[in-house]
Amino acid sequence: MLSLGAVPVFEEGDDFRLGDAFYVEICPTGAEIDPGAMAVNKLDLEHLKTHGTPLKTALTQLSDWVRAQTIAGSKPVFVGHNAPFDWSFVSYSYHVMGLANPFGYKAFDTKALAAGVLRLHWFDTSKEVLEQHLDLPQPDADRVHRADYDAWVQAHILAGLLQRMG
Repeated sequence: MLSLGAVPVFEEGDDFRLGDAFYVEICPTGAEIDPGAMAVNKLDLEHLKTHGTPLKTALTQLSDWVRAQTIAGSKPVFVGHNAPFDWSFVSYSYHVMGLANPFGYKAFDTKALAAGVLRLHWFDTSKEVLEQHLDLPQPDADRVHRADYDAWVQAHILAGLLQRMG
């Protein structure tokens, strides 16, 4: 995991709003780097080696941010578009660093939610298909697959699905 982004979604009356984002770029910890993943995320590996945040520090920052975003009396929920994929990296990182995962062992998947709310087959719940069903911002091709931007898009997907549920 070389970067991490998160955006909270809050219910306000009959609507949903996005909160302030969290983003951190992480110093590589593994010996092997997937060139395909690097081509997708467009991060500069040498820059990350020099300027990236140590993983344990990044996770501590995320935990602090999650605590600050969590409404008193509630619990944070890890939400992702294909949450099992994203959650596995985050959870593994917390485990390896000996830190408590602020989201626990559960993750909420917007792909599965979209399948139910929009009556789509799971394989038809891509972000591109959801753009046809939800009022999502136009994609910014230069920012796609950056953790901060993807978290922002996924927050819009969650808000849109929750809005459709009424």
